[in-house]
Amino acid sequence: MSIYKDFCHETFDDAGNLVRFRLNYAEDFNFGYDVVDRIAEESPDKRAMVWCNGEGRERTFTFNDIKAYSSKMANVFLNHGIRPKDRILVILKRHYEYWFAAVACHKIGAVLIPATHLLTAEDIAHRLEASEAKAVICTAQDNVPEKVTAAIRLSGIANSEKSPILWCVGGKAAGFRDLMNDTEAASEVLSRIKTRAADPMIMYFTSGTTGNPKGVIHDYTYPLSHIVTARYWQQVEEDGLHFSVAETGWGKASWGKIYGQWLCGCAVMVYDFDSFDPKSLINVINRYGVTSFCAPPTIYRYMVRRNIPAMPTLKHVTTAGEMLALEVAERFHEMTGLTIHEGYGQTETCLLLANLKGRPPVAGSIGRPSPFYNVEIRKKDNTPAACGQIGEIVIVPEDGHKSDGIFSGYVNNNDQYALAWENGVFHTGDAAYMDEDGNYFFHGRFDDVIKTGGYRVGPGEIENVLMKHPAVVECSVIGIPDKLRGQAIKAIIVPESTHMDLSSLEHEIKDFCNRQLAEYKWVRVVEFVSQMPKTISGKIKKNLQRQAEAFK
Repeated sequence: MSIYKDFCHETFDDAGNLVRFRLNYAEDFNFGYDVVDRIAEESPDKRAMVWCNGEGRERTFTFNDIKAYSSKMANVFLNHGIRPKDRILVILKRHYEYWFAAVACHKIGAVLIPATHLLTAEDIAHRLEASEAKAVICTAQDNVPEKVTAAIRLSGIANSEKSPILWCVGGKAAGFRDLMNDTEAASEVLSRIKTRAADPMIMYFTSGTTGNPKGVIHDYTYPLSHIVTARYWQQVEEDGLHFSVAETGWGKASWGKIYGQWLCGCAVMVYDFDSFDPKSLINVINRYGVTSFCAPPTIYRYMVRRNIPAMPTLKHVTTAGEMLALEVAERFHEMTGLTIHEGYGQTETCLLLANLKGRPPVAGSIGRPSPFYNVEIRKKDNTPAACGQIGEIVIVPEDGHKSDGIFSGYVNNNDQYALAWENGVFHTGDAAYMDEDGNYFFHGRFDDVIKTGGYRVGPGEIENVLMKHPAVVECSVIGIPDKLRGQAIKAIIVPESTHMDLSSLEHEIKDFCNRQLAEYKWVRVVEFVSQMPKTISGKIKKNLQRQAEAFK
């Protein structure tokens, strides 16, 4: 059963395209009770999640399973003194226990703080200090318990009243309780705990390119706001199986591994792996009959470097998170017959722009505004940009107030939140332009935009061309100081092999690219590297690359 229609109003044009979407929810809406438990009560055997790992283990969970385990885990939390608005740091990779913990947190009103296992002890310490987490739940793998213990020492809260309750999953760790042992022993009878739709529900720490990560707070409208994400962008199916490639520590997991999919009656596929292998992903798609798939462009790039076998159950594919090279999109379509639909949003938001259901995707475009939001491109003076004119992507609230699904604050940083809403609009900090047909094209972060010879050049424009060259595995384009042009365009490249004649390859790549680019976009400098500096979520840290140039 699909229950999303009970929580929204939809308006369609004569061609059947969604043109307006608004939410309809009670003041005490809670995803745990009003979605998970409701589906479990009406269709207890309905499939919610298919999980497997690289060691051959697999499990399928029904909504009745999710209801029972989340209620039992909620009672564990309550029995240990966790109360509404307390915060719980959760580092569970792709373990199926994450879904129990997430729903359990929602049911008792605790704030879920997902985080990746790739964090250092210092990273964890920052999150503990900023959030004042009451508990930590983590995987027993990858030395995460040891890093959590070290983070507690670094924070100076060991053996104090601020020291968090510690649970681990999938093994034993000194000082940590076994969460699933506690859960199995707990009662699954849980009386509804009152929460409000405006209460804080989830907190993601952004992996920004400068400064410490900011804690982004979303309220209980956040899951409902992903109905558009799942139904009209990812195009999930009733009783289908959606597979988003994302670790639970990233915001992308909320976009593709739980909320919108379950609201639309679709199960989620979870592949719990450590080492990425395109062949294994494709095997999972075919073995379990995945119907819709979403992954960052990097995944598609590696997939097309292999011979992709037939994927007969797969009907729709999407991507977001970084620029999708046109070459990769074209090759994927040639190999599979499937067209990748791009989308755009941020940790602070839900889906803002996308190639949505009903309209053919436009090559190179991140799509049109979601019918859920008023999205515009504005100039520095806060006036709308003309067609073809580069400006900032902003959200303009209809009634002057925050829209549902948009974050409600930065933890301990009201000034930054106020700055994000300067002049009554939410500023994404991302540059784009719109064509005459209303399609948006990503241009880059404003900090990343290169000013050369009086022109503004988005690095993505150059990176798209670079990625067409067979010897380029990964690339990043930045501007470097140049007396003649103000800035010159530099390409930093991870080559296919370090054993190649790099001097010859440099000339070859320059010639290859510059023949396809206007002269003001020409690549003037090339540097080959073995790897790129990246944020936890895998985005290239262009600010570090620019800083490195200053010391040369």
